[in-house]
Amino acid sequence: MLNLGWNVTFDGNCEEAFNFYEKNLGGKIKMMMTWGDSPMAKDVPKDWAKKITHGAITIGDQELTGSDSPGAHYQKPQGFSVILNTNDTSEAERVFKALAENGATKMPLQETFWAQRFGMVTDRFGIPWMINCAKPS
Repeated sequence: MLNLGWNVTFDGNCEEAFNFYEKNLGGKIKMMMTWGDSPMAKDVPKDWAKKITHGAITIGDQELTGSDSPGAHYQKPQGFSVILNTNDTSEAERVFKALAENGATKMPLQETFWAQRFGMVTDRFGIPWMINCAKPS
């Protein structure tokens, strides 16, 4: 059996992002290991010792992992979005507003032919999100 998961990379602000997601998305941080506490400590610059080499957060019943990618290894996320689904329009609006703060709205949260609310936003950490609140069946 296969399970699909998501890993997102950050440019040095993974811990800040995960704390933001925990607070605003109702997540629960499961772990955060710094580069300095890892077996790779000698292979990264000293100023990266407190940056995250592996983090995991549970949002709903899904796990999102992430890390800080040092220097030239970091690539800006593109070609995907993390999707958050909810059945509650007020929750969709709250989450969208939180993610959009200091981020960039790509599609305003609105009713569509398939959803009570749907919107796309890139948060202040550079992670693209889709918020989907399906219409009742």
